[in-house]
Amino acid sequence: MAEGTSFPGRVAVMGVPVDPWTMAQTVAKTKELIGSDSFAHLIGVNADKVLQMRDDPEMDAIVRRCEIVNADGASMVMAARRLGVSVPERVAGIDLMGELCALAENEGYRVFLLGAKREIVERTRDVLLGNYPELPIAGVRDGYFGEDEFDAVADEVRASGAQITFVGITSPKKERLIERFRELGLKGAYVGVGGSFDVVSGAIPRAPIWMQRAHLEWLFRMMQEPGRLAKRYVVGNARFMALLRKEEKRMKGASR
Repeated sequence: MAEGTSFPGRVAVMGVPVDPWTMAQTVAKTKELIGSDSFAHLIGVNADKVLQMRDDPEMDAIVRRCEIVNADGASMVMAARRLGVSVPERVAGIDLMGELCALAENEGYRVFLLGAKREIVERTRDVLLGNYPELPIAGVRDGYFGEDEFDAVADEVRASGAQITFVGITSPKKERLIERFRELGLKGAYVGVGGSFDVVSGAIPRAPIWMQRAHLEWLFRMMQEPGRLAKRYVVGNARFMALLRKEEKRMKGASR
């Protein structure tokens, strides 16, 4: 995995680039990028993403190209503090989605919802319109398509005139799709939100507030989908902590 960062003000946590921003700063930067008619890939990094970057050079390169890299997981905020790196707070993808919908409603930005099953993404649209009645929805599309259809999906998003596109697809397909949008010259903000559509739509409950505050949202998610997530969280978290301890030892040795 490559070291360092390439964007001004960006810090490195275990070699992974992170923008040390609050939620408000992230929203403000997104607004700035949309206003400049540029392309912006917003990604959240957590323990699982760190491991993906170590195992997949393509994912590592994609994350480093992203215009905004947030500490999505509490694991990243914890790791930053243990390593003496300033990361003010967790910016969870599902919460960022809500804040950007509020921004879109206020500014008149058109929003596209891309991902999940058709009934899930349509229900997500309905819930968002209930929460943000003036939100301009440019379009919705499910996430069931192959990489050979990426260009057709890009044409649909471009034709919609969307300025913010939420992409609720699993990795690494999600990141590859957004980078294909970049290659094709699309404009606007593209926000990877993983399984957020399932939660917003009500298909899967979100962890209680106390579990979120206790940094146990991962445990709640694993309890909801043990078959799919047990290996990711049990094995993945153990590997992440081993890497963190190794990095702590390296930094202590370098400071002597």
